Amino acid sequence: MNNSHRLERDLLGECPVPKDALYGIHTVRASDNFRLSGQPVHPELVKAFGTVKLACAMTNDALGVWAGDSTKAEAVLRACGEMAEGRLTSHVPVDALQGGAGTSTNLCVNEVLANRALELLGERPGAYERVSPLDDLNRHQSTNDTFPTALKLAAIRLLKQLEERVLALQEAFQSKEKAFAHVVKVGRTEMQDAVLTTLGREMGAYAEAFNRDRWRIYKCEERLRVVNLGGTAIGTGLAAPRQYIFRVVDALRELTGIGFARAENLVEATQNADVFVEVSGILKACAASLLKVCDDLRLMASGPDAGFGEIRLPERQAGSSIMPGKVNPVIPEAVSQAAMLVIGHDTALTQACSRGSLELNPFLPLVAHCLLESCDLLSRGCSVLRTHCVDGIEADEARCRAHVEASTATATALLPALGYEGACGVVERARATGRTIREVVLQEGLMAADAFDELISPEAVCRLGMPDPSANERE
Repeated sequence: MNNSHRLERDLLGECPVPKDALYGIHTVRASDNFRLSGQPVHPELVKAFGTVKLACAMTNDALGVWAGDSTKAEAVLRACGEMAEGRLTSHVPVDALQGGAGTSTNLCVNEVLANRALELLGERPGAYERVSPLDDLNRHQSTNDTFPTALKLAAIRLLKQLEERVLALQEAFQSKEKAFAHVVKVGRTEMQDAVLTTLGREMGAYAEAFNRDRWRIYKCEERLRVVNLGGTAIGTGLAAPRQYIFRVVDALRELTGIGFARAENLVEATQNADVFVEVSGILKACAASLLKVCDDLRLMASGPDAGFGEIRLPERQAGSSIMPGKVNPVIPEAVSQAAMLVIGHDTALTQACSRGSLELNPFLPLVAHCLLESCDLLSRGCSVLRTHCVDGIEADEARCRAHVEASTATATALLPALGYEGACGVVERARATGRTIREVVLQEGLMAADAFDELISPEAVCRLGMPDPSANERE
């Protein structure tokens, strides 16, 4: 070993660690063992770990753990605060996927915090006789209560951001609902012309779907606020004083402003991870909404000459290396892929949560990776779809009008005047002669032009049900 490394020891023996690294031997071993995803632990999970460690350190300090060494206590608290602020994230290099239920993440965090505290005390990294990663930073803790608690905190924070992005997308569609309220178009069921509607009403339906997603995401916090912090290894609170167990969640609640509560049954809360399945299912529902809406936008913008062509999406980039003038709907396509990946993450997460064994789930690292990345994918997807697509959607009113005049769907709007059989006859004669529905009706004198136009007006096609003639008579 040369001067560029220091030597650390664990139960498996000695191992060189880069001399100035804030991490230690456990991180080196984990980095060698888990070369899987190629991605480090999610930065929000690291920040959340810093907050959880700060709550634990504050509780230990209040209980007099470092009563004889106030400078150590101050250094430990400051180091935890720096990690909570995201200032130490780059020092946590362990792979997102790892064995041991997240032990490597917890050990790495402990090492980084201990060595940062040592720096603050003017000591060299690795001088663990002064500040210990285990005896000080992991005091009264276990991976099995700190990791899931940090994961829940990280998820709550990312879900708040996602809720804001979904709301912004909802509002973008509401804006288009107002802008396109006057544009009558053909509504389709099972990919066939069905009845008339308005483009604004379609946009409003998308807005309502995302409003529902936003509400579900908002309610997720209630499911994640119950934590097993203080339960240590299997939820029995092994090696932790009762006062610590009673007070540590209160410290976390005060630090975060989030209504965290200690689980009534810490053993059960340590064993089971079904709450993450529930939250992931809500994210999957949001992904399904995104996927459906993106598909609709692509259909309505298809063409532009030989497709629906009812709307124009913002042109973002050239669409082909060989077909001149082709512009693809790349934003809905890209966001669709993000949504598909979220749905895949939900499947992997569900598998991971269902494979817990006895007193612990060893696959929480996969749960964390899937859940937090899904939050990121949906947040970015909603933002990109809004800013790069929805905000710039334009209606091709002439194309919509041409479809209305040519489509047999227009006949459905005539039911109040012609009845079902009469409307069917108009459709048959239109198809047989190549005329539009309007032409048949007017040429055969079945209706006056203004009466026809009134039945296919935006107000008429958006009306809830048909007017009741007897209501006017009663009035």
